[in-house]
Amino acid sequence: MSGHSEWANKKHRKEKSDAQKAKYFTKIGREISVAVKMGGSPDPNLNPRLAAAIAKAKQYNMPNDNINRSIKNAAGISDKNNYEEVVYECYGPNGSAFVIETLTDNKNRTAGDIRHIFEKSGGSMGTTNCVLFMFDRLGVVVVDSIDVD
Repeated sequence: MSGHSEWANKKHRKEKSDAQKAKYFTKIGREISVAVKMGGSPDPNLNPRLAAAIAKAKQYNMPNDNINRSIKNAAGISDKNNYEEVVYECYGPNGSAFVIETLTDNKNRTAGDIRHIFEKSGGSMGTTNCVLFMFDRLGVVVVDSIDVD
């Protein structure tokens, strides 16, 4: 008889929702640590990017302990991971140009993943400033990896 255990059903639903929360919290924790490093201050009153990241964390009901831990890690008190922003320039199919800004803790792995994606679709990785000169920053398109299936 399938579905006869109410406890098992609750357990599976809770596991699924906890996994989704963990994804959100990890991503937001990275954003907080990058905001502290780039802004130079662990004080949200002096660092607007950090204030925005904290507001986003509160929107997703991230506990204050997790927020404070992310800020302390990024401030250098106990930094385990070193996340940095990296820009990759690529040529897509038919010579279309792409500028990809990423947040990563391992540049080599990320470069390999992007190279694989572009080569699979008929494109290639470019060198520094091979594509960037063609673009003017007018806006930003953000693809949230949590929403992508």
